[in-house]
This record gives sequence, C-alpha cells and structure tokens, in this order.
Amino acid sequence: MRKTPKDKKAPPPVRPLHAPPRGWFGRGRGSSQLVEAPAEWRGTNVQVCGLWPFRVGAGTPLSGVPLGRNLMSGATLACDPISWFQRAGLIANPSAFVLGLPALGKSTLVRRWALGLSGYGVQPLVLGDLKPDYVDLVRALGGQVISLGSGHGSLNVLDPGQARAAATRLTGKARATVLADAHGRRLNMVLALLTILRSSPPTDREEIILDRSLRVLDESHPHEAPVLKDLLAVVQQPPDTVRAVALDRGSMDRYRELTEGLEASLISLVDGGRLGASFSEPTSEPMQLDRPVVFDLSAIDDSDEDLQAAALLACWSNGMGTVNVAHALADAGLEPQRNYFVVLDELWRALRVGRGLVDRVDALTRLNRQHGVGMAMVSHTMSDLKALASPEDRAKAAGFVERSGMVVCAGLPPAEMPMLTQAVPLSQAEQSILSSWQDPPAWDSSNAAEAVRPGLGNFLVKVGGRPGIPVHVGLTSVESGIHDTNKRWRKK
Repeated sequence: MRKTPKDKKAPPPVRPLHAPPRGWFGRGRGSSQLVEAPAEWRGTNVQVCGLWPFRVGAGTPLSGVPLGRNLMSGATLACDPISWFQRAGLIANPSAFVLGLPALGKSTLVRRWALGLSGYGVQPLVLGDLKPDYVDLVRALGGQVISLGSGHGSLNVLDPGQARAAATRLTGKARATVLADAHGRRLNMVLALLTILRSSPPTDREEIILDRSLRVLDESHPHEAPVLKDLLAVVQQPPDTVRAVALDRGSMDRYRELTEGLEASLISLVDGGRLGASFSEPTSEPMQLDRPVVFDLSAIDDSDEDLQAAALLACWSNGMGTVNVAHALADAGLEPQRNYFVVLDELWRALRVGRGLVDRVDALTRLNRQHGVGMAMVSHTMSDLKALASPEDRAKAAGFVERSGMVVCAGLPPAEMPMLTQAVPLSQAEQSILSSWQDPPAWDSSNAAEAVRPGLGNFLVKVGGRPGIPVHVGLTSVESGIHDTNKRWRKK
C-alpha cells in the first residue's frame, strides 16, 4: 500500500555547523542570555603567531610613553609628542598643546610624558612651576630645582648664561650664532619686562636704544654678566653710539626728553618697583645642561599676576637659551647630543598681562624641529587665548594651538566648542565627550572620602582631522607619591 504525502515523516532539522553567538536555543541545549567578553592579552607578532585565529590587530599607536587604556576599545595607547614625531612619523611637529579645566589631570599627563621621556634619554625642562606640580618629579629624577621669587633667589635677565662660556669654545659662524642668540633673547626679555610694567610695548626708538645699550655693556663687561643697574647707567650716561640711534640731533637736553619714560621704567625695575628685585640681581643658581631642571616659582603669590608672568617669561628665555647653547656645543663635537622636553605650563598667565606679550612669547617659543626639542604648552581653555585685547594677539595665540603637532583635551564646557573647533576639527560625538568630562562629582558624600570627578584623568588625543583617541591616564603606585597636587588639603 502506497503512503500518501501526509504519512511521510518530516526530515530532521539541519543543524548549522557552528553554534549561534548565544549557544543552542531550546530545552537542554545550553543557550545563554549573557555572553561575557573573553580575556585579552597583548603581545608582539612573534609571541602570538601560533594563536591563530584568535588574534586581532591593535587600533591605537604603541610608539612612545604608555599613557593608558583607550576608553572605547580598551587597547593600550602609547603617545608623546617626541616619539610620534621622531620614531612613528605621525605628526610633523614635536609639540603638544594641552587644554582642560582645572583639577582634571593636565599636569599629571605632562608629568607622565616627562617621566617616560626621561627613560628614553630625553631631558625634561619645566620652565616655570607655579604650584609646584613638577618639583617632586624632578627631584626623584635627580634633577636641578631652581627656586625664584621674593627672598627665594633671582634670575638676572641680562645674564647670557652658558652662552659666554660656550663662545670661548667655539669659532667662526657657530660662535657668532651663539652670541647673537643670547643678545636677542636678553633684548626680548627686557622688552617683555617693560611691556608688563607699562601694559603696553616699548616704542621703536626705545627698542633700538636698548639694543645698542646692550651691545655697549657686552664690550664693557667681557668677563661678567651685567645687571639692569648697568643698563640704566648706560641709558643715563650714553656714549655716542647710543645717542646716535636716539636721534638727539646733538642735543643732550633732547636726549633726556626722548628717554625720560624709558629711564623711569628702568629705575622701577632696578629699585624694586612692581616686579621686585627678582630680575635685577645676579643669577643665584645657573641652569645646568645635562640634568632635568625645574624652575620653582611657588614662592610668588597668585595675586601678583605681573610678577608671575614676568618670572615665566624669564624662565622660558633662560631655559631656551641654554638649550640652544647645548645644541651648538653638540654640533661642534664638544658635548654629547641631547634632546629636551620643554614644558611651558600656565601659558595663559603670561599672555593676559599686557598687549604685545604674545609677540614676546612667540619669539621665545619658536624652536624649530631641527633643534631636537619637544614642547608641551598647557593652558585652561581657548577663552584664555581669545580674551586678549587686540585681534592680532588673539590670532597669534590661537596659532599656538594650530601649529602644535597634537592637541590633547581634558574636560571642557560646551561654550568652548565653537572656539576650539576653529583650531581643531571635532565631531559632535567628540564635543559631547569633552563636555561630559567637565561635570562635577556626584552629590553623595556619606563615605567621608574625596569624591572623584567623572572626567578625572580622561583625555582626547587629536592629530589634525583624524578621529580623536579617548584615553584614561591611570597612575602607578610609584607615581602617586609624586603626583599629588592637593598636598595643602591633606590632613597630617
């Protein structure tokens, strides 16, 4: 008897060769509603070559100082401006601009860079530490701590530093270059002090008078560094070369009239005045070439903004002049080649003091990549750079960010985004991330412990138009002891 189709047995279901992502569904088949992510380890291609096919490529660069974990993928990020320029070729300029609100870890990030780069043989130079944030780190590295401020040492702005000693070891064009650089930096520093004192830059006539007076001092002080009192004496009792550039037309009375304002400003600098005696006395401790260095400015009160800005500019000028001398000696084969990581923290303090300071900062900070110097500039927000009086200064200050090889942002308020995106292209998602990181900690304080802000230690690393890399910088147990910026609030 033939069977009808209804009597046929249904064929068994075809089981797929591979289980579904959540296992076999049905009674007794072992499905799971939650699939945990597998443990991940990182290794080189040689180490994991036999683990096929359970391997994936890393999505973030691994060249430079280890910073932390990518907040999206969990991959390790290694990043610093020198390694990404020198070894990885990811940026065209070995510099970084760090932006972020206070207490979110900007100084911690820069200290991590300084610590890691010192392991690569790069000398950290912190040219002005106001809090101080870097003193403990430099001491731990066996470096030099130079204290400045009222009653805590002085820095003679007319001191050529190591340039004069280096010139005796050099010849020809190298010698002339070192001396010319030292002269230009000293002149720029005197002009910067006058700008801070007056809140406006000196005139062209005053600038050429100071230039010629410094040359006269170099001839009359071949073996010792002059001080501002000596410069004042030359202006008050000028030789013919100084009178000629002042265009006094052969009349001493006309010369007195032309230089009265300049003389009054120099007297204020020499006799204490608003900027004190921090820059008119001989240098208390010369900077060394072969060790990490930090200029400790914590003795200067925060209310004395003019003195803070002047001290920062003086430290930047002195430090960068010393770097140029070191490279000149290395090029001549007289010293080993050294690379430096220069930290310019609290940039906003120097920029907002007076008109014309942006030009002085720009002149002091233009170190070409050929000089073997990496740089990190640190400020709070773009508003600090945009709050300058003249449109020219605002454009030049924004150029500091635009010219940086990388821009690293911590938490920032939403109002900052239109200004920031003019210098650094940011997607809407990246802007939202930065805004969320500036939120305060939770209200709950029942555990009587210090609350942690949601964005503490989080940064977005941006290079040009590439997508930003969100990373969390965590401290090791060794770093925690030298990275505490709230020591004054700790109970004994």
